[in-house]
Amino acid sequence: MLVGSVILNEQEVREAKSLVSRLDDALSSEAIFTQIVEGLPVQVGEKFRSALETEKAELEHLVQAYEKAKEGDYTELKRRAGNDPGLALIVARIARGLTQKDLARKLGLREQQVQRYEADRYRAISLSSYRKVASVLGVHWDMKLSDWGSGAGWAVAENVSAAAVKKIIKHGKENAWFRDDANEPLRDEESFNYLQRYVSDHIIRYGTPSLLRTGLNVENYTDDLSLLAWKARVTRRAEKIIEEQKVEYRPLAIGWLIDLVRLSKENDGPLQARELLASHGIVLIAEPQIPGMKVDGAAFLVNDVPVIGMTLRRDTIDGFWFTLLHEVGHIILHYRTGLSSGFFDDSELSAVDEIEEEANEFASNMLIPEEKWRRSPARIAKAAEVIERFAEQIGVHPAIVFGRIQKERGDYAIFSNKVGRGRVRNLLIPEGVDVR
Repeated sequence: MLVGSVILNEQEVREAKSLVSRLDDALSSEAIFTQIVEGLPVQVGEKFRSALETEKAELEHLVQAYEKAKEGDYTELKRRAGNDPGLALIVARIARGLTQKDLARKLGLREQQVQRYEADRYRAISLSSYRKVASVLGVHWDMKLSDWGSGAGWAVAENVSAAAVKKIIKHGKENAWFRDDANEPLRDEESFNYLQRYVSDHIIRYGTPSLLRTGLNVENYTDDLSLLAWKARVTRRAEKIIEEQKVEYRPLAIGWLIDLVRLSKENDGPLQARELLASHGIVLIAEPQIPGMKVDGAAFLVNDVPVIGMTLRRDTIDGFWFTLLHEVGHIILHYRTGLSSGFFDDSELSAVDEIEEEANEFASNMLIPEEKWRRSPARIAKAAEVIERFAEQIGVHPAIVFGRIQKERGDYAIFSNKVGRGRVRNLLIPEGVDVR
């Protein structure tokens, strides 16, 4: 599946042009688009149309950058590749007018091997092999050591205190992170080494969650070891699911969103939601937060597949469904405009930027369509029965409506026994179950 910030071979060009054609058909034919968004709230359909237009324009720019590079102007392709060492090799091959077959011949390899290297963006290549490819392509890559540690030999992020590392290791032990092949807990020193490799490998493959989008300002959390370790943990679990289930995301199919919301009425709705998401190419991972983190949910890519991570720090039915739909909103609306960097969200912040506001509106409208909410007496009701009756009419769990009333009225004491407290975490993270 085509995804990412660059197009780097003819197959990806063909895939991009095919997707542009399908997007153009959906956007130019009212009948086709209406069929795609049938049954969804009007506001969601409008935002999805805008997202498809952005997707189409971005794909066209990606193709243009690749074709210009083939003609000798690889400025834009190089800019899009950024500082990624694997992408640097592929850009260099294109800039030198070499096909994958040409490069394979120069390296004394089969063409299929070069194809595998590039499909994985050279992430799994050994250092010696990387240097060989770089030498053939005339790429010089300087790797500099930073002042990583604080005297403890830590090689992941700057200014990491011993207390921070101990906190993460303690959390990891409590949540079955550090186990040997026989499922036995590792000793402290082994756990430290395991964590070090765990996070370092993640940074090499996926980079750091440098954009923590939680408010009006996008903050740099590159050196937040707790967030790095949590994301590495979620990613490791997601990789296993993606490999076993052959998960593939299809961005033009969104009719299933209606079924997702309806699952909120079921006692085991979160479990069914996880299965439904997987069937449509999205992996949901529930992973407890490390103490001190302020993340409710996250959405990012793992091997081109959208992944949602949830901490469930607010163990309520309304909190679960709003956070879930917020992250789904990022995937549906921002698939090619931020998902590669990722979104890491704190629902307690009152001020949000435009992208977060779009995800909030998506979640709100999917759960409680605005046009129905404006006309409903439940907005001002004091009796629980009125609110529960409205929830039944629109097909969602009553806790979702009670939660919205709490937020709109700014009073979390009212209906506090109606938001489904303590009803989700044990479903998705059963105590004593190994979720390695």
